Amino acid sequence: MRNSKNTRNFWKSLKRPFFVMAPMDDVTDFPYRQMVIQCGGPDVMFTEFVSADGMCSAGRKRLLYDLKFHENEKPIVAQVFGSNPANFYKSAKLIEKLGFDGIDINMGCPFKAIEKQGAGAALIKTPLLAKEIITATVDGAGEMAVSVKTRIGYNKDVSKSWIPKILEMKPAALIIHGRTQKEKSKVPAHWDIIKSIGAIVKASSPKTIFIGNGDVKSIQDAKDKAQEFGVDGVMIGRAAMNDPWFFSGKSADQITYNDRLQLLIRHSHLFEKTFKGIKNFYNIRKFYSSYVSDFTDSKKLRIELMKAQNALEVESMINRFLKQ
Repeated sequence: MRNSKNTRNFWKSLKRPFFVMAPMDDVTDFPYRQMVIQCGGPDVMFTEFVSADGMCSAGRKRLLYDLKFHENEKPIVAQVFGSNPANFYKSAKLIEKLGFDGIDINMGCPFKAIEKQGAGAALIKTPLLAKEIITATVDGAGEMAVSVKTRIGYNKDVSKSWIPKILEMKPAALIIHGRTQKEKSKVPAHWDIIKSIGAIVKASSPKTIFIGNGDVKSIQDAKDKAQEFGVDGVMIGRAAMNDPWFFSGKSADQITYNDRLQLLIRHSHLFEKTFKGIKNFYNIRKFYSSYVSDFTDSKKLRIELMKAQNALEVESMINRFLKQ
């Protein structure tokens, strides 16, 4: 079965070029996505990836925290990884019931722990299994749009043979990270190869929405890449991870340090409210450098914040700093 004519394909209704928040493990959780929305969010939001196997296990309740979202994030896509088609089918059915607009299949993650499961970028080496997974996901997805995020190859560029196999399944959208698994993020993204893949998409699956990903530095850079390399949309990861205001197009000098610190307070409280008893509050520390940098005594404040045990302490430390 393919994406049927009854599919609620939100991708087609987006004004082009559009911009997408990439799924980033332990980063794009509900609290951080809410901060990005408050600062001027993307056209499409992605969750962190979740395990299809985990969604079908006794640990599913814990994973549902990773799938928490608010209506203000729509359209929103849940990304799933794994290598068992049956579990993708079951996961898709559950994700549709949760109210997501789409489900994305991770065929590009280079993490060893994921690849050991035959998932992520490892699926590039098993195209028949990859096709089975897409079929199972579509069958379970109901009206949700099914997309695939992958890379140009495993050890080398095999896009001319790999991508057509994915396109045989007519996904609603195809997202290409312009590097191989071996390259990870160590070399510049190959946008020239992304452009050549675009020609393949147009020739073999013209209804598939095509999205490029890799090394995007700003919204203007994303617009320029969309025009130069012929993609419908651009997905942004690392640059948006370090800047909640990324999608607003504001430059760093347009955002005051007070704005950043007040957002950190809100982020801390929402993180604590969302994950209390589930995740350690210390997990929010990874965001401190994004909020607390490039102003007088910012390093001193960061060191102080590392001692915070909860959101109220974060708020108290920041308010004391601002008064001084």
